[in-house]
Amino acid sequence: MPKAVKTLITGGHLVDPSQDIDGPASLLLSNGKVDAVNAGTSKIDAPEGAEIIDAKGKHIFPGLVDARVYVGEPGSEHRETIASASKAAAAGGVTSFIMMPETDPVIDDVSLVDFVRRAARDDAQVRIYPSAAITKGFKGQELTEFGLLQEAGAVMLTEGKRSIRNNLTFRRALTYARDFGLVISKETLDPDLSSNGVMNEGINATHLGLPGIPREAEIIALERDLRIAALTSGNYHAAKISTSDSADAISTYKKQGHNVTCGISINHLSLNENDVGRYRTYLRLAPPLRSEDDRNAMIAALADGTIDIIVSSHDPHDADTKRHPFEEAAEGAIGLETLFSAALRLYHNGEVGLSRLIDAMSTRPARIFGLPGGSLKPGKDADIVIADLDIPFVIREENIVSRSKNTPFEGERFSGKILQTLVAGRTIYQECG
Repeated sequence: MPKAVKTLITGGHLVDPSQDIDGPASLLLSNGKVDAVNAGTSKIDAPEGAEIIDAKGKHIFPGLVDARVYVGEPGSEHRETIASASKAAAAGGVTSFIMMPETDPVIDDVSLVDFVRRAARDDAQVRIYPSAAITKGFKGQELTEFGLLQEAGAVMLTEGKRSIRNNLTFRRALTYARDFGLVISKETLDPDLSSNGVMNEGINATHLGLPGIPREAEIIALERDLRIAALTSGNYHAAKISTSDSADAISTYKKQGHNVTCGISINHLSLNENDVGRYRTYLRLAPPLRSEDDRNAMIAALADGTIDIIVSSHDPHDADTKRHPFEEAAEGAIGLETLFSAALRLYHNGEVGLSRLIDAMSTRPARIFGLPGGSLKPGKDADIVIADLDIPFVIREENIVSRSKNTPFEGERFSGKILQTLVAGRTIYQECG
């Protein structure tokens, strides 16, 4: 039999919410799995021939799990391919992500789910899980074959950036998905109230002469969804909330025992409407960046667990769709590479603890969507990131790995960087220098 491949990570500070570990630890990896974890100062003896990774002065985390990533393949490979998104993810410490079905064609049948899985197997360095459309062609009418899509490998159902207007269709979708244990993840933006808006409604929008999107466009859509989720006992996930009213509504339904969870884009934890400045189109996002009061409310909701997860909402666009007047620019920004470092701002500011951040970016998304990552317990996949929380750096377009460069953080200063990413115990990214 071939000799087992072993790696010992020693001297680091392990943060693993799944084991309630936040302190010194050593990890032994064997054949792509975590073989042993020694928390505390006691060390694991290195097996003969094992590779040694010295993580002294560094932090160790389970690999990040990003539950909302848009990829251009198939149909818009000039924006992002599965291979290029995988490389960007590795650089950002994301070892698993859920790929959105908003491709061309829409991922709404078994053959397209299978295409994503095969492409990921052949071209990706990280683990890529396909999601599938709730309705055929995103038309909001005929439901897709949930059971067959799940068997093919779809881990989540979503309409991408679209809403489902018909309440009966949405009720049937939640009921149907419940029978398979699938989560329906949905944008919370009323398509009528937000139809002509491009940024948060308020004095800033008025000053810039731009049509606004009221906060009510989010809360009305969310409250409708929550009521139908309660009616069906379905597994409902609000993909990206951005207002204090939304957090209050989620909290109420959680306390009532309903199967509801929610996420937030890292952009809405790090930026506010003032950052739009003089029509910075890379900050035209959906939902729009809100007020500083709402941003602070989102941070508080994340800290207390009302907001379950943080997503990058990675949405690549090229210059042809972003270098336009603000009202005409496409919505969305890349984020796989900046997810971790942007989130660390909350830790450095003393607003959210490190363990809660890792829970929100790794452990909890894996649990919500039934993925194998998010934990470094013995027997689990050795998907690991090693980071230095204090390395200062500046985001520059020329250093971005993603095929598209539409980052909202161009020129921003960060403290904390991924140094090494491992998937199944194998190093797929290592910071140079």
